[in-house]
Amino acid sequence: MAKRTHRSAQVENSRVRALMPEAMVWDPLGGTASSCGRDVDDQRRDRSYIRRIRPHSDNQSLLMDAVETRNLVLALGPAGTGKTYIAVAKAVEALESGSVGRIILSRPAVEAGESLGFLPGAMEDKLAPYLRPLYDALNDRLGAKKLRQMLADGTIEIAPVAYMRGRTLNNSFIVIDEAQNCTYGQIKMMLTRLGWNSTMVLTGDPDQTDLLPGLSGLRDIASRLESLEDVSVIRLRESDIVRHPLVASMLTVI
Repeated sequence: MAKRTHRSAQVENSRVRALMPEAMVWDPLGGTASSCGRDVDDQRRDRSYIRRIRPHSDNQSLLMDAVETRNLVLALGPAGTGKTYIAVAKAVEALESGSVGRIILSRPAVEAGESLGFLPGAMEDKLAPYLRPLYDALNDRLGAKKLRQMLADGTIEIAPVAYMRGRTLNNSFIVIDEAQNCTYGQIKMMLTRLGWNSTMVLTGDPDQTDLLPGLSGLRDIASRLESLEDVSVIRLRESDIVRHPLVASMLTVI
């Protein structure tokens, strides 16, 4: 009886085939990982599971480091270099880590070369088309439900530049987007809103302003602040563009 049981066990064991080596487990990213998970590429895990952002170029890396170490950062560069997305992502990280108590996002309500006329609805409805890119970036990082909750309780505030005068922004992460559409006076006003325990990031492309020639103050402000030790001015290039490769090609000729 014992011999028969032993023989049956051998037959059953001979029919069992491991799909993967004993020490390995399935990796959803297409590679292999140890059973304890220590051999998995941390950068790949971060991107897929923890929703942290990674720089795709040296200048993006400089921008991310500057945001983490400076209270005032100016990110200048062409469209598609990730300026706004990195700034918003870093703002969300700072909020979730408890480094700041709220996020304030602002951008000028300037049309891109055409007049939309009088828009229907309340003030929020009228401003929504101008602030849509900020909503999109926040929604990508937080999700729609959490974003609605934070907007409702004031943890996240999105407002046009025109409504910022007279405020002192303490314990906040402030992102001023499309700063190339601000005059020198508007940017100066925004910079002087910076309060204690706050970080401010200005993003924009000085070569793509929708203001009349000579009105944009971003380039002048950046050149003046670049000499200050505690201010970082990061200049991104066409090589940092993360959109379709044609965007970088077109910007070299138009």
